[in-house]
Amino acid sequence: MLPLLIFSFLAQWLPYPQLQVLHSTELAAWSADSSWIQELGQPQAAPDPEAIAVMQQHLAALNSLGLPQTNNGIWIQSGNLILAENQGTTPLPAASLTKIATTLAALSTWGPDRDFETLVSTTGSIESGVLQGDLVIQSSADPFFVWEEAIALGNALNQAGINQVNGNLVIVGNFVMNFQTEPAIAGELLKQSLNSEQWSPEIQTQYLTLPNGTASPRVVITGSVQTVPTVEAIGKPTTLLVRHTSLQMAEILKAMNIYSNNVMAEMIAQDIGGAKEVSLRAAKAANVPVDEIRLINGSGLGEENQISPRAVCAMLVKIQRYLEPLDMNVADIFPVMGRDRGTLSRRQLPLGAAVKTGTLNAVSSLAGVVPTRDRDLVWFTIINLGNADLDALHDQQDVLLQRLKQQWGDPNPIPPALTPSARAGREANRLGAPSRNEIVKN
Repeated sequence: MLPLLIFSFLAQWLPYPQLQVLHSTELAAWSADSSWIQELGQPQAAPDPEAIAVMQQHLAALNSLGLPQTNNGIWIQSGNLILAENQGTTPLPAASLTKIATTLAALSTWGPDRDFETLVSTTGSIESGVLQGDLVIQSSADPFFVWEEAIALGNALNQAGINQVNGNLVIVGNFVMNFQTEPAIAGELLKQSLNSEQWSPEIQTQYLTLPNGTASPRVVITGSVQTVPTVEAIGKPTTLLVRHTSLQMAEILKAMNIYSNNVMAEMIAQDIGGAKEVSLRAAKAANVPVDEIRLINGSGLGEENQISPRAVCAMLVKIQRYLEPLDMNVADIFPVMGRDRGTLSRRQLPLGAAVKTGTLNAVSSLAGVVPTRDRDLVWFTIINLGNADLDALHDQQDVLLQRLKQQWGDPNPIPPALTPSARAGREANRLGAPSRNEIVKN
């Protein structure tokens, strides 16, 4: 049972009497269910007056927007101490916080260095720059094959001696490009990107993000795009020409989380085994009850994806602990305020915070970690449910975190535990890196 002094402690720090941290029945239930603290080694309740006051201001502001206390889940944690919480163990519609579960499941399944291969083969010979046959693309479902990757692949084909294909572009199996999951559409995009004379303004814009001096590929494919389920279905012998390797899992997850890309998240979840398997693996890795992570997909689309605020923070902490021995941290996997844009482009969050946003029609969520001077790393989850203006909800979330930062001070500099590693600076870890295209010698 939780000590009675905690209840009186909470009562002293309620600036809004109409909003109680927990109803008496909820307190009794929480106390009765406190066995999870010992059994699972979870953080201990240690209410903090400053955190509670800030949380209550947040709840009061939301109440004025028409969102009652029961519509808002909050969990604030530092180290092994729970500083404040509301609806903390209740699974709530999490929106794209679901991608935190997908991220944890991916890391615990494969680690940060897993990659995907796209094999390029031919069905004929190359004569004076012309392939007399088909160009065959076989992918292991790379979720982040985009314009820049296709440009680098086109340059590799030029280096391999192909300037023209007197045949078709044959797509085998599950090839995805620019998040288009229909293989025929993805194939048309690839065909266009391989020939710079056919580039759209969008492709040209992405090309300009590549290093100065990057060549513009010219691979003219005279035939059409065809799709087949397997290499055997081609009915002709194939010869491997280029092996393209994707970015590694850490960089793929970082991009997925920066832009909250639903297609990438769903592809990764399906590769793991589907939403149920993601739920089970994430709950096991984070050491939380399975019932607190209820998913129907890996992206967060749909209010049926429900996660408790406690489970969200537990997953984030687990990701941090998993990455630390690898000289990495959550800033390598999630967007960081002041460094990354994406879904953070209009937010006013504390600098250095590594976070994940989530938005549905009636859901606005935010979770992550804020560096502070007095409380070190503060982990938090905020889930707001209701039809209030989303910009207003974003503002209130930002205000809550800024107030916590003001209470506990601004660390200077950002601690190493939230400083991204050197991975992003490596040549092979940028989009369109030519070194990830191996020309196979036959």
